[in-house]
Order: sequence, then C-alpha cells, then structure tokens
Amino acid sequence: MHARRVQVLSRHLDPLLASGARILDVGAGDGRLAARLASTRGDLRIRCVDMQMRSTTAFPVECYDGKRLPFEDDAFDAVLLIDVLHHASDPVALLAEAQRVARSVVLIKDHLLEGWLADFTLRFMDWVGNARHGIPLPFRYWPRDAWAEAFKGLHLGVRSWRSEIGLYPWPATLLFDRQLHFVAALEPIAREASIAR
Repeated sequence: MHARRVQVLSRHLDPLLASGARILDVGAGDGRLAARLASTRGDLRIRCVDMQMRSTTAFPVECYDGKRLPFEDDAFDAVLLIDVLHHASDPVALLAEAQRVARSVVLIKDHLLEGWLADFTLRFMDWVGNARHGIPLPFRYWPRDAWAEAFKGLHLGVRSWRSEIGLYPWPATLLFDRQLHFVAALEPIAREASIAR
C-alpha cells in the first residue's frame, strides 16, 4: 500500500509544483515521496525534515524540533505537509510555519472528518500506518469547515482542492477513500483582500 500511496500522491502533487521549484517536505518520514518526486521531476530541489528520524530513508531527511522550521522566511517555493498536520501538537502553528518559509504555495494532503464512521475509519488507518513508527497519534481530524477556518485565520486561500484521490485499490477504496482525504494547494491572500471579503 505504501508504494501505491507514494505513486498516487506524486501524481497529484506533480502538476502543483512549478518548474525548478525549491521544495521543503515537512514530516517526510522515510523520504520515499521525495525520492519519487526527485526521480520524476529532476528540475525540483527538495529538502526533507522530520522530528522523528527513521533508521533508513530513501532520501536524505534532516531532524527538526517539530515546531519551528530552521529556515529563513520564503526560503522555499513550496512546502509539503503530507499527512502531517493531524499529528502535530499545534496544527495551526505548524501550518503558519510552513506558510512562513513558503514563498508561493503550501501543499497539504490530510484527512476530512466527514461521513459515516469517518472518525473510526481514520483512527484505524492512522494506527495501522503509524503506530509501529512511534508517530504521535492524537487522532485529531477536522471537517472541511474547520480546515477553512484555519486557512482563513492564516490568510491562506485555496488555489485547488481535491477530495477524490484514489489512494486505495478496489474494493478497499469503498471503505478507506470515501472522500476522507484531500489534497489542497494554498497560497497567501493579501490581508487587505481577506478583510474586504
């Protein structure tokens, strides 16, 4: 499943990344997504950070404290937060950090707490995928309106939003996709424009 996940996510992220972009992958885990993007998009310059280091990675991953990204403002063109925010102790603060170091776009893949048995299903998927790696599991999932509120509070506009991702093959897709996932591209909104709305 992990190999399929990497392939599907890279296919969704690829068109959202500008040519020659400097990319920061926050919470990169084993680095396989970064490695895939680097192999399919040789023009990208990718760095990876995570607060928990794995013994082996497919791409170099640097350690950081999980709170402040050790980079200057606008150091990257794009920041990736792939299934990271629902693990963070303060998701909004981490999203603000990503916004600070991203010059153009923040790309998120995360979960939606919507629909029948959504909480139970997301908890199960989270536990299966992450417990063995010692990743914190606060089981903090948001409905779409909570995501929208967080974006608005940080003056981030949604450039694109996709909730039909196709992470799982048939018939697992019936249980584990169900629009429980989304990929969003966020870009800064001028404060004057956001106040006018």
